[in-house]
Amino acid sequence: MGRKVTVATCALNQWALDFEGNLQRILKSIEIAKNRGARYRLGPELEIWPVMHRNVRYNCRVIFLNRRILLIRPKMALANEANYRELRWFTPWSRSRHTEEHFLPRMLQDLTQQETVPFGDAVLATQDTCIGSEICEELWTPHSPHVDMGLDGVEIITNASGSHHVLRKAHARVDLVTMATTKNGGIYLLANQKGCDGDRLYYDGCALIAMNGGIFAQGSQFSLDDVEVLTATLDLEDVRSYRAEISSRNLAASRVSPYPRVKVDFALSCHEDLLQPVSEPLEWKYHRPEEEISLGPACWLWDFLRRSHQAGFLLPLSGGMDSAATACLVYSMCFQVCEAVRDGNQEVLADVQAILNQNSYIPQDPRELCGRLLTTCYMASENSSQETCSRARELAQQIGSHHISLNMDPAVKAILGIFRLVTGKSPLFAVHGGSSRENLALQNVQARIRMVLAYLFAQLSLWSRGARGGLLVLGSANVDESLLGYLTKYDCSSADINPIGGISKTDLRAFVQFCMERFRLPALQGILCAPATAELEPLANGQVSQTDEEDMGMTYTELSVFGRLRKIAKMGPYSMFCKLLNMWRDTCTPRQVADKVKRFFSRYSLNRHKMTTLTPAYHAENYSPDDNRFDLRPFLYNTRWPWQFRCIEDQVLQLEKRAQKDLDGLD
Repeated sequence: MGRKVTVATCALNQWALDFEGNLQRILKSIEIAKNRGARYRLGPELEIWPVMHRNVRYNCRVIFLNRRILLIRPKMALANEANYRELRWFTPWSRSRHTEEHFLPRMLQDLTQQETVPFGDAVLATQDTCIGSEICEELWTPHSPHVDMGLDGVEIITNASGSHHVLRKAHARVDLVTMATTKNGGIYLLANQKGCDGDRLYYDGCALIAMNGGIFAQGSQFSLDDVEVLTATLDLEDVRSYRAEISSRNLAASRVSPYPRVKVDFALSCHEDLLQPVSEPLEWKYHRPEEEISLGPACWLWDFLRRSHQAGFLLPLSGGMDSAATACLVYSMCFQVCEAVRDGNQEVLADVQAILNQNSYIPQDPRELCGRLLTTCYMASENSSQETCSRARELAQQIGSHHISLNMDPAVKAILGIFRLVTGKSPLFAVHGGSSRENLALQNVQARIRMVLAYLFAQLSLWSRGARGGLLVLGSANVDESLLGYLTKYDCSSADINPIGGISKTDLRAFVQFCMERFRLPALQGILCAPATAELEPLANGQVSQTDEEDMGMTYTELSVFGRLRKIAKMGPYSMFCKLLNMWRDTCTPRQVADKVKRFFSRYSLNRHKMTTLTPAYHAENYSPDDNRFDLRPFLYNTRWPWQFRCIEDQVLQLEKRAQKDLDGLD
């Protein structure tokens, strides 16, 4: 009597509308699964196409066996928050435990020899077990389908996901699966997309197979492999004995409403499996956040580069931490490419050769490859220090990038000369007696010229070297600066893509420290120790007179707190003030908290318009201010916040009066 089943799940780097490529990746995963002895293979969400049923479009799982469709299972809970807008495209199936006949298109009827197939919320009853389906978001809902399916005797739950990466998210995903099978027993397979699907998201694999609260197969979270297949051999009797011991589960199971069962004349197990070895449980290995940063955005950059048919990247390298972090991500990408080629990944090798237009080239050294793919450019002005120039040059030498150093003062003076010619006025920096308007305008001119130069060199630097192609311009504004609007509109923050735009300054610092040790880049030590500065105001005795945190009026650590409370906790000025009164009670007075909150909301609302032109950035943080799809807000606010700030002021006055009374009482 067979009871051991070999099942497979996978992570595929599918690409929207790449029908031929997507098909080949699906077929390759099926071939691998069959070669490993699997009798069931699960793929990620929407790996083929949606299904139109009675003129309504659904996101569906389509389950096949031997050229016949067994069941079309539509998604019942659609993700419609944050980055997801599924209700724009699909309708959720709302008829629980109900199926209908779906009439197949004639082209499919010819292939499957079926006129109709079951469509709806049902499970598959094979000769030896019962299989149920979930789709992505359904795992994350308060009452997931796997709960009632498990109570109704479904022993294998399969989840086809399209779940994107966010820093520290893997823990939640794994916990949901292990908790589901801990409480209810059973086998759980999770498949996921991997790679960049042509947008701001990176789907991070993490396919897995779990049973009874344990993990039996773990897929990679970040990888350049377009197809990854996991298999495990598990004993169905382990599920049955585990469930039999949970009295509370069995009482609930006796009352559950049954699911429609589609009978399948097929068995996942074999009759003679007594000597077949089963898979052993393992402990899930998580990446630290700095490792996630070194891998996820680097894989995202690789997908963008190979699919855009560009010849590399151009990065304005300022000598500061943000642009250094971006340079390190390109170097990490090169490191992963060389590693994949060494491991025999022919697809990666073919992509490298196509990008460089060299069919015989084999990348072996990340530094040498970085010299071919990355051009860095230090754009000096009269306000730049020798220290930042040296730091940029040293880092470029250590990662191997083709480095350009130029002085843009002639361009700055030419533009200001045009203004002087037209108006007869010459604006001055504040240190030379100019107004705040003059001071800001003079800084912005420098910043915007850097953007123009970046695109000029991206288009023509390879031409000037006798090489083919153009370069993608990389931006390097972090999530905290974007949140506050501490950047110039259409400066170097304007680029083709930005791999660090969803990452906090705190996490970037940890990542740069990690890169210094992991890749042996000693130049990063000086960058870590240097104060963050835009270098747009005149130097004082040759030294930097301008720092980011002084300009912003708050620290990067405080900005991260503001960002999480604003986006994740949905707080406005007054509720944030109330929250921070307790969080910061040991370091700040109520008046100081009030001033910080007012300053943040004033700056945030004044600069919100900058988010409408923000460079597409890798999504890594849940308090991102990305205006494109994640953080949909107005960009015209009443920046005075009269009612909210008045409420804060009233509360501060009350607290100060109370504190004064307490002091008087002590006297």
